[in-house]
Amino acid sequence: MTHPRGSAANSAAMSAALSGAVDLSALKARAESSRNQPPAPPAGAPPASGSAPPSGAVFDVTEATFQSDVVERSLNQLVVVDLWAEWCGPCKQLSPVLERLAAESGGAWVLAKVDVDANPRIAQLFGAQSIPTVVAIGGGQPVDAFSGALPEPEIRKWLSALLDALRDQLPGIRAAEEASGGPVEEPEDPRFTEAEDAFEQGDFAAAQAAYERILDAEPANELAKNALAQVKFTARAEAADPNARAKADADPADLDAQLAAADLDIAEQDVDAAFTRLIDTVRRTAGDDRNRVREHLVALFELFDPADERVMKARRNLASALF
Repeated sequence: MTHPRGSAANSAAMSAALSGAVDLSALKARAESSRNQPPAPPAGAPPASGSAPPSGAVFDVTEATFQSDVVERSLNQLVVVDLWAEWCGPCKQLSPVLERLAAESGGAWVLAKVDVDANPRIAQLFGAQSIPTVVAIGGGQPVDAFSGALPEPEIRKWLSALLDALRDQLPGIRAAEEASGGPVEEPEDPRFTEAEDAFEQGDFAAAQAAYERILDAEPANELAKNALAQVKFTARAEAADPNARAKADADPADLDAQLAAADLDIAEQDVDAAFTRLIDTVRRTAGDDRNRVREHLVALFELFDPADERVMKARRNLASALF
């Protein structure tokens, strides 16, 4: 999701929601060095030299083929790297969308799929803290990235912006578009467009209502669920008392201050502090108050990949606090 332009608090909130994204500054340095020193192949793997590059729009990449299939190929066309794992629930929502869009692109970009369990060094190369993580590579360097299962309309916008920016640098993009009669405007889901437009205008109530209508019709729509959680959080974070943390520290019994302080912690990407604050509050409370704090904490968990180590640790600590 995009966030309302010009809103610093909202930008921080959305950055927190995607805090598992790769560190692009470090990634650029690693990608530069990978030209001369590709990742070492796993034991027993055949050498990648001399092998033909994959011809399809979607293909698997290993540590042995990363240099040729991703780095070198990105000198001609945009390569989108999908870091996934079999156990990752959001990956199963995101990967089919990426695969379908790659097949529809006519060769303007390709999707390189990396099983992080089988190829941990590639995940380390990108500094990925959670999955799914998606990284765009152009000209041998990372140009953008996101983490989590974004709504399809947002992915389409992201890809369109990348192709526009790289068209003059990567000949494969222009060649593919010329072969297909020029750039094609991708259709957008009007339901998501309505929600995103409301969000960008700062109308969080309207954005929330739009996502809830999607879920009323499609209760299993994970993209809408994730977006709704982010909208609710952003609305709270922008409305939070900036002095909430001082109030919470001064009066541990002030539940409103504790909840608002946790939101501010998340907005400033101090995730562990937010989780610890609420778990400690759960330990001090009982009855309806304890349930209120628990529900707020669970809502914060929904902003992150379930496999995020911080979430997994906090869930264990929450269970200990409750039982």
